[in-house]
Amino acid sequence: MTLKVISSQEIVYEGQAKSVTLPGEKGLFTVLDHHASLISTLVKGVISFTTPEGSRDIDIEEGIVDVDNNVVSVCIY
Repeated sequence: MTLKVISSQEIVYEGQAKSVTLPGEKGLFTVLDHHASLISTLVKGVISFTTPEGSRDIDIEEGIVDVDNNVVSVCIY
């Protein structure tokens, strides 16, 4: 799947991911390939994801995520 993480200042990450774990308002949740469509708010925590090259973490204060058509779009602020 494609993962896009953006802020108002920059594109933090854009590329392929095997899995993405996000800090949702009701707890952590993981998105895998071909996940059902969803929109969720994000709270302070860590976005953890696995790429073909390895694992990576991004600390966030809050944000929103949209999952649709195998694309995970995250806007952090």
